[in-house]
Amino acid sequence: MSRMVDQQSVSSWSTLSEQVADWFGEIGLVGLGLMSFTEAFIQPIPPDALVIPMAATTSDPIRLASIFLVVTISSVLGSLIAWWMGDKWGQLLLERFASKRAVYKFNTLVNRYGTFGIFIAAFTPIPYKVLGWCAGIGRMDRHTFVLVGFVGRSMRFGLEVLVIGFYGEQFLEFMTGWGFWITSLLGALLLYPAWIWWDNFEDDSEEE
Repeated sequence: MSRMVDQQSVSSWSTLSEQVADWFGEIGLVGLGLMSFTEAFIQPIPPDALVIPMAATTSDPIRLASIFLVVTISSVLGSLIAWWMGDKWGQLLLERFASKRAVYKFNTLVNRYGTFGIFIAAFTPIPYKVLGWCAGIGRMDRHTFVLVGFVGRSMRFGLEVLVIGFYGEQFLEFMTGWGFWITSLLGALLLYPAWIWWDNFEDDSEEE
C-alpha cells in the first residue's frame, strides 16, 4: 500500500514538474528567468527542468550563454528574496514549509560551514530557498551570501549547459546504450556517501 502511495506521489510530482516547465517554457528566456527566480525563494520546481531541454535544442554559443546567464542571475536575485523573507518571517516559513529536522540541519550547515555551507546548497540539489531563509534569519552578510551563491549556481548551471549544449547529441547517444548504466553506477557511487553524510548530519552535529 505504501509503495503504491509513493508511486502515485512520484507520478504526481513528475506531472506537476512537466506542467510548470511547459508553462514557463512557452515564454522562452523570460519564462526561464521567472522559473529560476521564483524557485529560489518559494516555488518547488527547480529550473533544471527547463534548462536541460532548452540547452538540448541549440548548439549556438550565444543562445547557450544566454540560458546560462539568465538562469544563474535570476536564481541569485531570487535568493535575495529568500534572505529577506527569512529576515522578516523566518520561523513562520520554516514551520510551514520545512520539517524540524531539516531546519536543524540547514541551520547547522550555515553555522558550522558558513559561506561553504551556502556554496554546498547552491551547487547541489539541497533546497536553496530553505538555506536562504536560514541565512536571513541569522542575518548572514548579504554580499557574502550573494557572492558564494553566484559561484555555486554558476558551477551548477554552467556544467549543465556545457554538457547538454555542446555535447548534447554525443551525450544522448552515450546515455541510450551502456553509458546509461555506467553513468548511473558512477553517480550512485559518488552520491551515496553524500546522501549518507546528509542523512546523518544531524546526529554528527549532536555528537560534537
